Amino acid sequence: MCNNNENNNCQCIAEILTVISILQQNASCCSDACLDTCDRGFLGCSATTLGCNTRPIMLYTCCANAGTPLAMPTSKEDVFGTTTSPVFRVEKIDGCCATFRVLAPNPDTTQAATIPYVATNSFFTTNLNCVCNLRCLQDTFVECL
Repeated sequence: MCNNNENNNCQCIAEILTVISILQQNASCCSDACLDTCDRGFLGCSATTLGCNTRPIMLYTCCANAGTPLAMPTSKEDVFGTTTSPVFRVEKIDGCCATFRVLAPNPDTTQAATIPYVATNSFFTTNLNCVCNLRCLQDTFVECL
């Protein structure tokens, strides 16, 4: 699947990310109760939970080093020693290309238990043909910038 430009077989990952993207865009719409999976049809602990607007994810590339998730800078600044994060919010899906927002750990320790991540102004686009695994984290609320 990876590094094979003739094979556009990204449908599995792309379909799950599309579901997550739609759920995040319509965060107040709850439809069905399913297993606690990445493609669960609602955000939150149950179909009646309100307040969640993000399903944070971690991506693993086909070339990942010993199962290490992809990490990206939390800032657009090109500074040596820039902080990175392996947690993302899907923002857009276009075929086998996906755009993600980098999420950073919430620096406010009084809120970190209920709101574990904050949005950053750092975005990246990736070819889903190079993503072989995705891990969904607990649904949460992330304040948009």
